[in-house]
Amino acid sequence: MGAFKKYIHKYWRGFLLAIVCLILEASCDLLQPTIMSKVIDIGVKNRQIDYVFKMGGIMLGVTALGALAACGRNFLSSSVSQKFSSDIRVDIFKKIQDFSLDNIDKFSKGSLITRITNDVTLLQNFANGLMRIFVKSPIVCIGSIIMALRLNIKLSVVLLGVIPIIALVIFLNMNIGYPYFIRVQRALDRVNNTVREYLSGVRVVKAFNRFDYETDKFKKINDDYSLLSASAMRIMSIFSPINGIIVNIGIIIILWIGAVNVNAGNMQVGQIIAFTNYMTQILFSIMIISSLFNMSVRARASAERIGEIFKEESTLKYNNIEDKEIKYKGRIDFEHVYFSYGNKDKPALKDINFTCMPGENVGIIGSTGSGKTTLVNLIPRFYDVTSGSVKIDGVDVKDMDKDNLMDRIAIVPQKSILFTGKVIDNIKWGKEDASLNEVIEASKISQAHEFILKFPEKYNVLIGQGGVNFSGGQKQRVAIARAVIKRTEILIMDDATSAVDVTTESKIRKSLKNYTKNFTLITIAQRITSVMGLDKIIVLDNGEIKGIGKHEELIKNCDAYKDIFYSQMGKEMISIVRK
Repeated sequence: MGAFKKYIHKYWRGFLLAIVCLILEASCDLLQPTIMSKVIDIGVKNRQIDYVFKMGGIMLGVTALGALAACGRNFLSSSVSQKFSSDIRVDIFKKIQDFSLDNIDKFSKGSLITRITNDVTLLQNFANGLMRIFVKSPIVCIGSIIMALRLNIKLSVVLLGVIPIIALVIFLNMNIGYPYFIRVQRALDRVNNTVREYLSGVRVVKAFNRFDYETDKFKKINDDYSLLSASAMRIMSIFSPINGIIVNIGIIIILWIGAVNVNAGNMQVGQIIAFTNYMTQILFSIMIISSLFNMSVRARASAERIGEIFKEESTLKYNNIEDKEIKYKGRIDFEHVYFSYGNKDKPALKDINFTCMPGENVGIIGSTGSGKTTLVNLIPRFYDVTSGSVKIDGVDVKDMDKDNLMDRIAIVPQKSILFTGKVIDNIKWGKEDASLNEVIEASKISQAHEFILKFPEKYNVLIGQGGVNFSGGQKQRVAIARAVIKRTEILIMDDATSAVDVTTESKIRKSLKNYTKNFTLITIAQRITSVMGLDKIIVLDNGEIKGIGKHEELIKNCDAYKDIFYSQMGKEMISIVRK
């Protein structure tokens, strides 16, 4: 409950007001059987028509008051539950944004989606139900018992036998059902993960004609979810009929005892009718309470899953002790940096040491899995170093203000992600207040301007979800423009031209060379031609630096670099270079 104190404090007034309306409505419902018994036992029995009309008018007034209270309760419950769930969703979204990639890796993306949608909806429905009928039912149940006791003590003995049995059934209901619904929500996570993975890789599925495999895979996971859901509902569905049987047996006993006593002249018919009505109200209330516990079991499971997100602490701690007077220029220092993804015995980076000076164009090259992307991810603190330090202009990135750090860096990621909307809005992600001229300038540098003008809408052309209507090369060029327009001291391009043809890549490099004279450019590349002309090249292999220098130095002194060069350019080129 600790994670939800904020929302309880914010909405308790509306919740209590809804409960007041609900109590008033329940009180009106409880009065009616007693009034009816008086109508029968006094008005009908003694043929006092005036008394019947009088009490009938009171019943209508009580009914009208109860209806007004019900309208108020419905309005308040809907308003409070909707705002409550909306706040939780926003706060979960904000919490996830503060997570490091380490934190996000703990939760699958499908699970996070389930928690922010399905789990929050279950909590919303539970909160709404509490204010609509779930609180009313215990009130009506307890009130009916009290009114029944006041009406006739002898018949009330039946209640003393029925209620403990029902309480035991409800207790078993909660304890048996809870583990089932935890498993159901986890199974729903797996369904969402499978669907998300399929939609992300649908082109690959089509290309390899793996529809049957994907269908069978989804069917198996979906069947598991269906079986778990059915098992949970079967378990829970047993308890409601049991409660119904117990209460109906109680009603039969009451009718039998009442009939015997009416014949003996010890009871009146109105009392029996009223008592039966109270017993029916108790039955209905218990059915609702049983549903409440069924829903509370699911809501409890969802609340714990949401609580796990709120309790998760970001692995990134910002010390914020940097000197605000520092004038940042773009120098980067890696000092004895080690990094591992959880397992310290298998570091992804080992003793990394190098310096990038302001205005320098630095290339990073190495075989697949050598740690290139991992290395640059440490600069903006997507991950934190296991040991050692990463510094920008002499300040450890851990000591920098979060916003200040991200303002210093622009990144073109390995996988170009575009967002649904206009091209111009995607480019303006780098600089929200950028003018059209700035957008065009950045697009020209990234070589995106030419193909954008071919669209009838030009810079207002709409991008489909994930950039589905753009080619890989077009997406990369828009992503480069988005980073360029930010005009930061450090620009990181993580294999950002892999989908671009060699001629276009050459134009982009030439434009960037003029553009990046005053800030640091780090280029990760698979093609050796992308880094050959840079000021400094860092060669990575298996998480270690094998060489640092210019192309001419590395081709003579670095075996790892020579292997890459040989594999891409051919033996003949090696001979030419050596000569």
